[in-house]
Amino acid sequence: MQSTNPRPSDIDSIPCSIEKALTIIGGKWSFLVLKELYTGTKRFSELQRALPGVSPKALTDTLRHLESHGILERKVYPTVPVTVEYTLTEKGNDFHGVLREMKRWGAKWG
Repeated sequence: MQSTNPRPSDIDSIPCSIEKALTIIGGKWSFLVLKELYTGTKRFSELQRALPGVSPKALTDTLRHLESHGILERKVYPTVPVTVEYTLTEKGNDFHGVLREMKRWGAKWG
């Protein structure tokens, strides 16, 4: 009788869902940006004030990355100067439970 357990070489070829999630969410600032957006829509300047130490370039790159993966949406208002707001999508909001569990784990073991 043949074993139903996958061989190590078979496991290596299976796409890992954790790896996929980290590719989408795993940037240095992504978790902190998400934490801020869970309290509601924010402008770039509000995010920058809430995240001391983040450079404008790093924040821009993080926001673009999350937008390109459907985690947040960017809305531009034709004001002078232009107003840009960031809001979580359904996909981004769905990650909230994961982030809460990470916070709980960090409080217990950090």
